[in-house]
Amino acid sequence: MLKKVASWMKSHFLPFVIAFLTLIAAYVVYLDAQIKPHFSGNKWQVPAQVYARPLTFAVKEEISQKEIIDELKLLGYRRQRTVESVGEYAVGQTSVVVYRRAFDFADGYASEQHVRIRWEDTRIASITDLATNQSLLQLRFEPWLVTRLVSGNREDRMLITLDDIPPLLVEALVMVEDKDFYTHWGVNPLAIARALLANISAGRKVQGGSTLTQQLVKNLYLSREQSYTRKIKEALMALIIDARYSKDAIIQAYLNEVFVGQNGGKAVHGFGLGAHFYFDRPINELNLPEMATLVGMLKGPSYYNPKRAPERTQERRDLVLRILFEADKIDKATYLDAINQPLKVAAGDSLASGQHPAFMDQVSRELSQVLADPDIRQSGLKVFTTLDINAQRRAEKALSQRVKNLAKARNISALQGAMVLSDIRSGGIRAIIGDAVPDTKGFNRALDARRSIGSLVKPAIYYNALRDASHYQLASIIPDAPIVMEDERGKRWAPQNADKQFRGEVRLLDALTSSYNLPAVQVALDTGIDNLVATLAELGIDEPVPSLPAIALGAINLSALQVNQMYQTLANEGVYRPLHTVSAILSPRNQLLWAHSDYSEQRIDRQVAYLLNYALHKVTKEGTARQVGKRFKGINLAGKTGTTNDYRDSWFAGFDRNLLASIWVGDDNNAQTGLSGSSGAMQVYMDFQAQMEPKSLSRRFPKGLEIAHFSAQTGAQMQAGCPGSVSLPAISSELSQQVLSCSGNVVAKPKPIKPKKKAWWERIFG
Repeated sequence: MLKKVASWMKSHFLPFVIAFLTLIAAYVVYLDAQIKPHFSGNKWQVPAQVYARPLTFAVKEEISQKEIIDELKLLGYRRQRTVESVGEYAVGQTSVVVYRRAFDFADGYASEQHVRIRWEDTRIASITDLATNQSLLQLRFEPWLVTRLVSGNREDRMLITLDDIPPLLVEALVMVEDKDFYTHWGVNPLAIARALLANISAGRKVQGGSTLTQQLVKNLYLSREQSYTRKIKEALMALIIDARYSKDAIIQAYLNEVFVGQNGGKAVHGFGLGAHFYFDRPINELNLPEMATLVGMLKGPSYYNPKRAPERTQERRDLVLRILFEADKIDKATYLDAINQPLKVAAGDSLASGQHPAFMDQVSRELSQVLADPDIRQSGLKVFTTLDINAQRRAEKALSQRVKNLAKARNISALQGAMVLSDIRSGGIRAIIGDAVPDTKGFNRALDARRSIGSLVKPAIYYNALRDASHYQLASIIPDAPIVMEDERGKRWAPQNADKQFRGEVRLLDALTSSYNLPAVQVALDTGIDNLVATLAELGIDEPVPSLPAIALGAINLSALQVNQMYQTLANEGVYRPLHTVSAILSPRNQLLWAHSDYSEQRIDRQVAYLLNYALHKVTKEGTARQVGKRFKGINLAGKTGTTNDYRDSWFAGFDRNLLASIWVGDDNNAQTGLSGSSGAMQVYMDFQAQMEPKSLSRRFPKGLEIAHFSAQTGAQMQAGCPGSVSLPAISSELSQQVLSCSGNVVAKPKPIKPKKKAWWERIFG
């Protein structure tokens, strides 16, 4: 019997072995076919990256040292005594030295640059390239990474190459995770045996035997199933990868794939994104303790989370540092210095996961118009926006805290608010808040809530008057008397002033600064309601407005964004620029795919726009917004309050030299709040500007304007210096060549004498 078995084995063994090896070879070929396309091609879907605006500044520009330092802190630059490496800065009494990072901007690549910025008072006196000692006219920093548009698999990563990675980080990774990485063939039998013995001895799993290559295989190709067949498949695939690819390629893939934490609903993968998420800086700028922290976290990113378990994470970090020291990778002094450093991580809002939803809503709307392809979220595009993250955060704080305080003080449970900030010159939107709780997603009041704008319409009314300079000047006297009208159905309309009073006559400037209703309605009727509708369209209101007398009191429903567009044209000397959040889009290879058109149009007369802005400045000095002037003494601002019937809507539009804000406060259900424009929305504006460094209005007298003198009682032109006269800017070509003398006689207008020193209005406006 034994002879028969032996004979059968002898005759069948070789074919059996050959068949078995053939099956193994076929399986290996099959696995190789699975590995090659994925490993050699695009292993990952990379999200689109959304950037804020890059801070750009020039010599002679008014920007404070604090504003520059705030930006450097935001970008994760390290403050040092002396600047030696990229990503560092040092602060002097009147200077900042910074080693700027390289960056691919929308208009081209900018290399790293070592510069000194020097100030005289609040203006930049010089910018010097310290490598060449050449003077620069301007400088810009790389933009802050706001967020990343992650795909449906919820995995986020920032791809890096081995050249980006500090060599010591790679050494630490290998020493801690797989010290035989450079000598084994993808699988380490000795490590598996050691782990098996350690686990048997402990009675539980205390040590793993997987190599870095096996971990990579498990993450890239396999499920979480625990079985012997999966382990065999993992080992075979690790052997194939090790045979086919270099150790450098494997370690690079591992560093891009490994899971390092959770950012809200998004999984953070790879050391490239991990460096930004935990430390707010590129991986090549990590110091030794930060590198050790990242490596130490790999044992359990949730357990060793530096943001949630700092003490535990620091212990793990120090263990990694000790391993490096005992392996002679760092000396004793370096080791002691590193373990004595506190665990420092970025703020919890790094990468702004889920934050600023109102601004990102507008970005998404613009992207859908520019790039219809839905695969944009997985394409690795760079989306450059106009967001000023410091202004956004300060606006969020101002709106949320003020609305909360107002709601509590007035016992209003559902008080809400919205706010839009824009750059006056470019039309770039700097901030959008769509809810009194700014991180709330859903209804975006800044874009979609249409509310009656009240007195915010009045500058458009007086624009129509002032452009007819032969009939209207700022000094013109207009009636403040009852008005009663009937429509075709016999319905009466009798507008009133807010205080229910009639003054008989008021000066046009006073009517605007004090926001009287009846004079505004009278002027609107005199200049034509149809003309008012046309002016609103010229200012940027892009939807139909009913041609009814009631629009003279703001019976127009607009969003905070639309109000901002309207006032942007006014604040920008009559030049219309479309508001926008997306400025440019680059491909993954940094090729320009799309750029915002630098379109502008002189929509309204520049001289009349100046007269209106003069009046809006007066609103903040002696009108309904005079509280602004009192709070910001020495800074010239402009603005307009808006209040609707029964105090349902509180509005304010205000601006300094650079930024325009439009703010709404009210109830979603249109209930009364008791808030006027000055007691509600204007308070938000002041709270916001208190956190900023507002720039005083600096508008030189445009050609065609001069200071003229008028009777305060009649509005007639007078000689200078007469009792009861007022001095106001006016359009030169429309001024009479005959004026009243102080005694009331008609005399020839004296020729203007150019002052040797700047007149008071020029000192105010630049």
